[in-house]
Amino acid sequence: QVQLVESGGALVQAGDSLTLSCVVSGAAHSQFAMGWFRQAPGLEREFAAAISWPGVNIRYGASVKGRFTISRDNIKDTLYLQMNNLKPEDTAVYYCAARPGSHWISNIAAEFSAWGQGTQVTVSS
Repeated sequence: QVQLVESGGALVQAGDSLTLSCVVSGAAHSQFAMGWFRQAPGLEREFAAAISWPGVNIRYGASVKGRFTISRDNIKDTLYLQMNNLKPEDTAVYYCAARPGSHWISNIAAEFSAWGQGTQVTVSS
């Protein structure tokens, strides 16, 4: 069973940068597509970024495109989300997600069957 553990969430100021990490364990391999979603209080879970296996195809949500960068280290079984020029509206719990059994990219939460516990990112103005 795939297990995902996020880290890196913090309280930062607007304009700051932050990098989230997600370590994959519990699987024979991590050769599957992965992504980041976020959820702010009172709002639905929102797609942020996704990356295929082994990492050729990448997709971003409109609200983060140009500021966030998703990447993966296939040796370390770790997914990253580099977030630059953070804004107060980026405040949310960020979740790492995986699509075991699929190499293909997706921006649909229902197509991800493994989820981490989330890490809080708070951006003050």
